[in-house]
Amino acid sequence: MSPPAQTAPATISPEELYNVVSGAASQNPAQVQASTARLKELLEIPGAYDLLQEVAATKSVPLQVRQQAIIQFKNAATGHWRSRKLFPPEHKARIRLRCLTLLDEPDDIISECNALVVAKIARQDYPVSWPDLISHIIGVINASMEGRYSGSAPNATLLLRRSLQVLNAVLKEYAAYKMLTGVKTMGQLVQDLRLPLQAHYARIASVLPSLTPSTLNEVSTVENLLLAHLTFKCLSRLVFWAYHRCTCCNDFKDFEPWVNEVFQNSAVQLQAISELRINLVMALGSPPTDPVSQRALDLLTRHVRIFGKLFRRMQRDSTAHFVTLPMCGDLVLYYWSKVVQATTGPPDQIADSSQVAFPVRFLVQGMALFRDSLAQWAPKKKDGSQNDKVLSKEFVEDAVKILVTRFIPLNPSDLEGWMEDPEEWVNTEEKENDQWEYELRPCAERVLMTLASQYPQYVQPLIELTFHQIVGQKSTDLPAIIQKEALYCAVGRCAIRLKESISFQEWLETTLVAEAQITDHNYAIVKRRIAWLLGKLVSDECLTANNPQLWQVLVHLLQDQGPGSDAVVRLTAAIAIRECVDSLKFDADIFAPFLPTVVQSLVQLTADADTLESKRRITDSLNTVIQRAEGRIVPLMGVVVEPIPQLWTAAAEDWLFKACLLGTVTQLVEAAKEQANSLSALIVPLVRDCFNSPAQMHLDEDAFILWQSALRNTTTIDGTNGTLGLIDLVPLIIQQLSSNLEVLGTIVHIIESYFLLDAPRILQLYAVDLLRAFNTAINEAVNTNIKQMTTALCLLFQIAPPGLWGEALHVSGLFATIVKGLDEDKLPTPVLTEYIYVLGRIALADRQLFLQLVSVTAAAQNVKEELVWEPILNQWWNRFDNMSEPRLRKLTAMGIASLVSTGRPEVLDRLSTEVCNLWIDVFGDIKEAQSNGGDDPLTLYWDKPFEEVYTESEGTPEYERRKAVFENDPVRTTPLTGFIAARLREAEIACGGGAQLHAQYLSKAEPLLLKQINDALNGTLP
Repeated sequence: MSPPAQTAPATISPEELYNVVSGAASQNPAQVQASTARLKELLEIPGAYDLLQEVAATKSVPLQVRQQAIIQFKNAATGHWRSRKLFPPEHKARIRLRCLTLLDEPDDIISECNALVVAKIARQDYPVSWPDLISHIIGVINASMEGRYSGSAPNATLLLRRSLQVLNAVLKEYAAYKMLTGVKTMGQLVQDLRLPLQAHYARIASVLPSLTPSTLNEVSTVENLLLAHLTFKCLSRLVFWAYHRCTCCNDFKDFEPWVNEVFQNSAVQLQAISELRINLVMALGSPPTDPVSQRALDLLTRHVRIFGKLFRRMQRDSTAHFVTLPMCGDLVLYYWSKVVQATTGPPDQIADSSQVAFPVRFLVQGMALFRDSLAQWAPKKKDGSQNDKVLSKEFVEDAVKILVTRFIPLNPSDLEGWMEDPEEWVNTEEKENDQWEYELRPCAERVLMTLASQYPQYVQPLIELTFHQIVGQKSTDLPAIIQKEALYCAVGRCAIRLKESISFQEWLETTLVAEAQITDHNYAIVKRRIAWLLGKLVSDECLTANNPQLWQVLVHLLQDQGPGSDAVVRLTAAIAIRECVDSLKFDADIFAPFLPTVVQSLVQLTADADTLESKRRITDSLNTVIQRAEGRIVPLMGVVVEPIPQLWTAAAEDWLFKACLLGTVTQLVEAAKEQANSLSALIVPLVRDCFNSPAQMHLDEDAFILWQSALRNTTTIDGTNGTLGLIDLVPLIIQQLSSNLEVLGTIVHIIESYFLLDAPRILQLYAVDLLRAFNTAINEAVNTNIKQMTTALCLLFQIAPPGLWGEALHVSGLFATIVKGLDEDKLPTPVLTEYIYVLGRIALADRQLFLQLVSVTAAAQNVKEELVWEPILNQWWNRFDNMSEPRLRKLTAMGIASLVSTGRPEVLDRLSTEVCNLWIDVFGDIKEAQSNGGDDPLTLYWDKPFEEVYTESEGTPEYERRKAVFENDPVRTTPLTGFIAARLREAEIACGGGAQLHAQYLSKAEPLLLKQINDALNGTLP
């Protein structure tokens, strides 16, 4: 018989691959889609990547096709580079070699993609599999440098540019390496490349001082600037890596002198090219119009900025070490001098443009460097000693004046943005914590705050003096209004430093209340700042939120639709209200008179807002108000709830806003507690919608929180007046239980809440489905979740009639699963122990039901009942030593006593040994007492109070429900000795009398054991 034919390995057709790549590069969308799908299939065939890169490297191929090929190669190849199937060794060698042939590529897209490819491959292959990579690149750089300056190589500039780009990409990749082998390789790269790159930069940059307005439009100028920029980019990666290793990792100390040298040279070079650039722009008078000059000026600006990037990275990495670098102080003060100089010229010389004298990003770099270096000039050092290097009073005061008068005030572009898109303007302002290093005004505010912290003796009196000069003046013209707004900003930013010298309470009462009422349309600028200021003062604890006048101002600003107000003022007031309400010493009773107006205004503002981000911010404020108002919100629930369905529908897939709306309903439920029963008609559809695709991926956590909160705070699972009720969500939680293992703990908590509310009703409707879902989950869950599920089942079996869950326990397969787990004995010990607790609850609830469950399980498995009893009873005894909690040990003892009372021989066979020993152990563990003939509650010396056992849901109706279940647990209310004595009497009856029980089952027991049992049951056990 011939062997079966083997499928021949798939081969790639170069012609098909080329046609597919051409199709992917076409302008026909249908062809692009089909070709992209086919290309994905072809790339699974060995040899495809080799051919794909060959297409990209072949210069006779149309440019668009080459670009498409290299893009596809970059996106897919590096992620599969380790695959020997797709990249055999000979293919890898060809690909690496081909990468280096693209160092003279004229197209920017292809060369940029190639640089990324080289870097990603180098991370895996250099230096072991690609040992000559760096030597080849640096060889091309050296040769191109010589060729460029000797004129012997026409393409030297292109080769130099591409080689530097590739080298930069490789260094970027290796600089991020954290593994020891990568660190060692990067250290060698620094050693090998630092001096050649330093020399090349010095050579290229030597021509920069000769730049003049007349040479700015020469192509050679652009080339020199680009090459200088790329070379320093590579050099800066080496410098920062070495600096980081020396300062933060305390290794590669040999590089420290070199790092200091390069930093000092860079500080000098930065000042030279910065002055050169400023003088060039000043000499030009107006921005150049020809593309070459624009490109040259842009490159020069970027080159100045890359120095600042290096300095900032070094400073952020180790501020303490940064200030010790040579010339650091001079460098920082130079940057600050440029900030000062920028204020002396026309305002249009400061802009976010490379064509002006003082680009915003350059000034922000200077401010940030200055701010984070101020500590080195503080009057007192960290050790408390006096510092001999301090800034003069005049310097500090001048700095504060410049910041407050030139950089903190709103500029024309700010006002233009305010008018064009008020909501976006507010949203941008609120992101100040993320943007301060990129925007001039927020950065200036941070510098002011740091100056106030380091030099309070100079800054505080200056701001205080200015404050008293301006605060009482009525500002009518726009410049005066803008300056007042800047002063208010400065006061707010430095409020903690000023609260001893400025009476903010008096300022509120005498000035801000009146200013909030001004109807001048320009005064919206100040009103917005007043709203921000009040929120800031309260959050900084410089002003108390428990002041009716504060609420009077904020409520007016929140709802004012008249002249002198606008959306920016109202939105800022909404945010400020959240900060005030959320303060530590907030008194809801003082706020109560303003609550209706605030809630109605916030709801209206949410409806009026155009952007979902603004709606989110307002809703966050509303949620905080509801949370802090607590039960006072109940009369206003209708106002809050009414617009939610419409807002929910309009939000579509804005999951963040929908999460905010869920938060609103959650806060309402938690504030109103049992008075929130009527909200179920809203909660049910919201929760259902959250578990539809794709919403579940984004909203399930918030939906579960709302769901849990609704159950904990309600008193019924039925709807009101025929509306939807929480009972309608039971099928959904059952479905989640069986399918959503990731949040199983949360799901089980929700199910427990349902049990506590109305377990009989749940079982009447869904018993089999519920226990079947438990069975599915318990077979797949981790140990922690299994414990949560067994706890929930014990709760159910304690509080619900057995007739409602007994049959379902068998039909669902859950009882059989527990028996199987005990029989196989492969599950972790904690899980097996939990299973015994469940069986104990079943036996305690209905012992005859237990016998039935064993019987039908045996019948279903076609085995004798003894084979079902055996693992149950074995584990009941074996797991007893793993039980530490007295309450659960007592449950186990009572459960086995219930089974003893049935007279089952399988149980009674163990009575004289395992069962009696178990009881004696429990008798010794716990002490109980009951007086007055059983009328008084049982005194449990082993017990813990409910408050210690359960701490969740405190303050909700569910807490009381749980407490009632806890206190009425038969394990806590039934004396153990009396219970066991009663069960033994029942066993005697089942056996035909005490003599028969003793003769059949107790005659073999140790006499001492029997005496101990009798003594315990008679109350004479010592």
